[in-house]
Amino acid sequence: MVKSVRLHLATHPAAVMKQITIILVVLAAAAAQGNPQGYNIQGPGGLGSQSASVPANYAFQWEVDDAASNNFFGQEEQREDVNTQGSYFVQLPDGRRLKVDYFVDDTGYHPSVSYEGEIRLSPGGGGGGGASQGFSKPASVPSQLYAQPGK
Repeated sequence: MVKSVRLHLATHPAAVMKQITIILVVLAAAAAQGNPQGYNIQGPGGLGSQSASVPANYAFQWEVDDAASNNFFGQEEQREDVNTQGSYFVQLPDGRRLKVDYFVDDTGYHPSVSYEGEIRLSPGGGGGGGASQGFSKPASVPSQLYAQPGK
């Protein structure tokens, strides 16, 4: 059974990117710590009985598309017994989409990173950091050296 969830968040872009980072770290940790043999479920006899192993089988997909903050990201994953594979993506401020396809086996997490689309810069290279505002060179670094304040 595949369930699809579509969330619409109206939050600050920095907070959303922090949430994405936390989600990806948790998923990577879960994949690395996962039991490839299945879930261990205690048998009906209580504490003294042997535990039974049930294979893990699932599929899910979700995405967040918030036009107001230009946030678009999501993930999909499928697992059948010991075979796990999936992908996740995030729309970057420069107009490209970062995509990670992965599979998990008994040796760990194996990602393959790719970028879709072309970098879009706005004419004039105005300031700001979003795709609609363009990118500019960083401000020049002051030429003077800073020393520790005197006593």
